[in-house]
Amino acid sequence: MEQFIKNLPKAELHLHIEGSFEPELMFKIAERNQVKIPFSSVEDLRNAYQFSKLQDFLDIYYAGANVLQTRQDFYDLTWAYLQKAHENKILHTEIFFDPQTHTSRGVPFQLVIEGIIDALNNGRKEFGVSSKLIMSFLRHLSEESAFETLNEALPYRDKIVAVGLDSSEKGNPPEKFERVFDKARELGFLTVAHAGEEGPSEYVWGALHDLNVSRIDHGNRSLEDNDLVALLSDEQVPLTICPLSNLKLQVVKDMGEHPLKLMLDKGLKVTVNSDDPAYFGGYVNENYLAVTKALQLNKDHLYRLARNSFESAFLLPEEKQRYLAILDAYFHNSNRKLSS
Repeated sequence: MEQFIKNLPKAELHLHIEGSFEPELMFKIAERNQVKIPFSSVEDLRNAYQFSKLQDFLDIYYAGANVLQTRQDFYDLTWAYLQKAHENKILHTEIFFDPQTHTSRGVPFQLVIEGIIDALNNGRKEFGVSSKLIMSFLRHLSEESAFETLNEALPYRDKIVAVGLDSSEKGNPPEKFERVFDKARELGFLTVAHAGEEGPSEYVWGALHDLNVSRIDHGNRSLEDNDLVALLSDEQVPLTICPLSNLKLQVVKDMGEHPLKLMLDKGLKVTVNSDDPAYFGGYVNENYLAVTKALQLNKDHLYRLARNSFESAFLLPEEKQRYLAILDAYFHNSNRKLSS
C-alpha cells in the first residue's frame, strides 16, 4: 500500500507555505540574514515541536517566520516545498500564505508574494506542478488589518485565487470577518476558511453562511451536528482534512480515533492534506499512509480521497478532467497488475 500511495496522483489543498519551513532551511536563511533564533541547533528546534494545543504551535510558527526577510527567502521556502510536492506525486497544489505575518514586521507585501510566485512559476516549468495561491487573513488580528491586507493584494488579483481565514480559532468566530469576505467576493476572490478544528461546529455554520466559503479547512467537529453533516453531504462541500496535524495538535489523541473514515462513510467530500508539514511530522504521502494504517483504508478509499482532491480544487473543468484521467489510468493500471 505504501508504494501505491507514493505514486498516487493527487492534489494538495491545505498547505501553509510558512508551515513547510524545515529547520535546516530556517537555520540557513537565519545565518544568511544574520537573524538569531532561540534554538541552538536543528535538533533543538525539532525537539520543541511538542504541542498541546494550536497556540503552542503558532508561537513557534511565528518565531520561525521572523527569519524570512527577502524575496529570495520566500522563493527558497516555496521551492523547497515544491520539491517535496513533486516527490509526493502532487500534480496540483493550492498554497496558503499569511502576508500579515510578514507585513506586521516591516516586510513588504510585494516582496513576499513575488518570491512565492517566482517559485510557483518555476515549479510548473520544472516539475509540471500546477498551483493556485490563497491569501489567508489572521483571525486573531482585527478586521481593519484584514481590510488593509485585502487592499494590498489588489495589484496581484490575477495571482490570488481565493482568500482564507486561519490562526487562532477559539474566540475568533467567522462572523468577525464577514464584511471583509463580502468585499473580497465582490472583488472576484473565492473564499475558504479554517473552521471546526478547535472551534465548535457553529464555526463551520458561520463559515458557510457568513463567509459563503467554497471549502471548509479542517471541519473535524462538523460531526457533532447531524444537520450540518447532512448539509455538507448534500451540497458536497469539500473538507480539507489534515490527519498528522490533528494528531500533533491533539485534536485527536490517537490516529485510530481520527474521523476521516467515518466522514467518508457519511458521504462527506473529504481530502487529505499536510497543513504545516515541517512541524507536524510529514508531507501529504505521510498523511495518506498514517490514516491508511490506522483506519485500515483500502485502495478504493485512497482513490476516492485523491479524486476528491482534484474535484475540490479551484481548477477549470477541463483541467480537472485531465488530472482525473491521469488518476483513473493509474488506479486501473494498479488493479490490472494485482489481477494478473
